[in-house]
Formats: sequence, C-alpha cells, structure tokens
Amino acid sequence: MTQRQPKPAGRRQFLHSAAALGAATALPGALAQTGPIRIGGTLALTGPLSATGLIHELVGEIQVDFINERGGLLGRKVEWVLKDDQSKPDLTRTLYEQPITVDKVDLLIGPYATGSILAAMGVAQRYAKLLVHHTFGIPNLAKYDQQFPTWALGPAPQTSVPAQVFDALASLPGPPKTIAIITSKFPSVHFVSLGAREVAQQRGIKELLFLEWEFGNRDYGPIAARVKDANPDLVWVGGLGLEGVQVLDAMKKIDYQPKNHFHHYPAPGPLMKAHEGRGALSVTVYEDLPPFNTSPTAARFAKAFTERATKANLPDTQVDVQAAVSFVAWQLIEAAVNATKSLDDKLLANWLRSNTVETLEGKLRFNGPGNYGDDLQRIKQVQDGRWVTVWPAAWATPGVKLR
Repeated sequence: MTQRQPKPAGRRQFLHSAAALGAATALPGALAQTGPIRIGGTLALTGPLSATGLIHELVGEIQVDFINERGGLLGRKVEWVLKDDQSKPDLTRTLYEQPITVDKVDLLIGPYATGSILAAMGVAQRYAKLLVHHTFGIPNLAKYDQQFPTWALGPAPQTSVPAQVFDALASLPGPPKTIAIITSKFPSVHFVSLGAREVAQQRGIKELLFLEWEFGNRDYGPIAARVKDANPDLVWVGGLGLEGVQVLDAMKKIDYQPKNHFHHYPAPGPLMKAHEGRGALSVTVYEDLPPFNTSPTAARFAKAFTERATKANLPDTQVDVQAAVSFVAWQLIEAAVNATKSLDDKLLANWLRSNTVETLEGKLRFNGPGNYGDDLQRIKQVQDGRWVTVWPAAWATPGVKLR
C-alpha cells in the first residue's frame, strides 16, 4: 500500500490510510510488532523532473504490491509513505525529516535525481538511517557509508560513460571527429559532460562548442542556433528528463537535425516517440529486451508495468532503465531485510556491503569506493521508434547494430 501525504490546495492529494491510523491509535504497542512496516521517501511528482518521477512512483506501487503478495517483510505488510518533493532538492531535505521525526517510518528509500538524493542523504546520515537510492550520478559525492546505489554506473562515470559512447561510435564507418557539448548545470549530467570534454580531447575529437544552461530553462532556441552553426559530427546533450526533447524541438524549428546525438538521462518515452529523437543514444543498465529480460521476475514486472502505465497514460508503457533501477531499489531493501531478519539500519547496511545481490540488472555488489561496484552500463539507441541496445555488441538486441 502507498500512503500518500497531503499537499497544499490545488496539488495532487495523498491520503493517509485510515485503517492503519486507527489501529495505531488503538494498539500502539502491538502495532510496533505486528503493524505495517513503513518505508518513507519522496519523488518528483511535479516540477521539471516529474515526467520521470512518475515512472518511479508507478514502480514503487508495483513493488509494494509484489512484496505484500509474498507476505510483506518479516511477516508484516509494507506501506510506502510518499511525498512530492516538486523536483526541488531544498524541499526534499525538509520532507525527509518528516518521515523520520513525524511519521516514524521504519526505513527510507531515495528520491529521483542526484540533487534530491544528495539532500536526502544528508538527512539519512544525520539520523544514521539506511538510504537505498536509484539515480545518483556523482559517486564521489556519496560519502555516507549507509547509502547504496542501484544504478550500476561504477565509481567513475565521468570517464566510463563518454569512453563507452566514443567506443561505440568508433565502430561506425565514419566515426565522429568533432563534437558540441551542451549541458544543463544539473549536478550529475554536468559532471559527466565535463568528463566528456576531457575524454573527447584525449581521443582526438575536436570540440567545436561547449554551452551550459540553468536547470529549469525553457528557451533552447539560442542553444540550437549555436549548435547548427557549429554543425558537429556529434552533439552531446547533458540533459535529463524532457530537456533533450526540448533541445531537439528547438533544432527542428530551425531545420537542423544532428548527425549523431547522445542524451545522458532523458525521459525515455518522450524522446523515443519524438520524430527528432531518431538515432538518439543514451545509457542503460536494463531494457525490456533480450538479453536483459529472460527471468520470470522480469516478465512479471513487465506485464504489471505495462498494465499500470497504460492506465496512467504514460507516454511509454514498456519497462526501461528508469523503471528497472527503481524496481531494484525495492529488491535491495527486501533482500537485506529478509537476510538479516531485521529493520536495524546499521545491520542492513553491513549486510549489503558484504554480499552480492541478484537483481533485475544482474549481480550488484557494494564493496567499492562509495559503496559503488561494477559498471554495468550499456549504450542504447532509438531505432524505428523504439529503444534497442547496441553496445557492447555482446549486449546488443538480437538482430540489431549501431546506426
């Protein structure tokens, strides 16, 4: 069950579970032992990150149902106390105080996107709480020893991501020789975009243009014009959410289509469906395609996600990387609680650092720098109106290759 918190007038309403609250009032001692296990967190349900935040909300609801169907955790049902951080890290910090001090949740789960996760991490550290999160993009800022990432990007994405992108493009008959790097100042994408500048220089790829914009920008016309004038072989878009689609739309208005274009953390559905998105490249750790989706767990999740995404009118009803890493966050919590038979944050953290966990992404470990393990990222591309994996070749969708 998802226990959604009230919002100011005019916003989506999140209601308390009356039954749970009634039981808490009547039997507070018994509830501590037999009542629901409450997991608190926030997501960007409104604001510029909401297109992707809503995917994570849907996945969380599915996972809570799945876990409860299996008997819950420690024989108790699970409730998700979810608040809307409105895509604002400062608000996220405040909201993560409330589940701990007011709602008295048992465990925490992280929000969406690096800025908000960093804010939540500070609160978790102050109260010595475990924080499992799914979309943190700057590993060297993860200083807290009880935080655990589920996007398996390794400890140095600022070099590994551009290296893999350039390796993939180097396999083409005419690999890019020039690049334009345009990026939001949002922390994670900006961090990797700066790394891309260095890796491009090391590879002998000439930088024709480097431009930045403030997160929340809506006018991409001047940026599109500068890119068109530069006319690079590759446009690196350090954007997240809908920013990449907005950049391409601005380019379309001036009759420009990039030869090659990479988007770091896009809203996958809108980019895939946009005509200008054809040929777009991005990173992934999971797609609902072979060789990723061969397990019974993957099949059941895909069916549930498609059904709920269709009802929610999401632009893409197929499981993608964002949905997968969100699913894995709940898998980690369930695995750690079941293994330790405990809700003690320190005990759970010690178990995660000491064990490999089988997940939808594959086997994850957390004994590297900042609790990061292996880099399991691959490159995907929009081809014929769908995302397919293209690199490395061993992970390419059957019958598909990079274009």
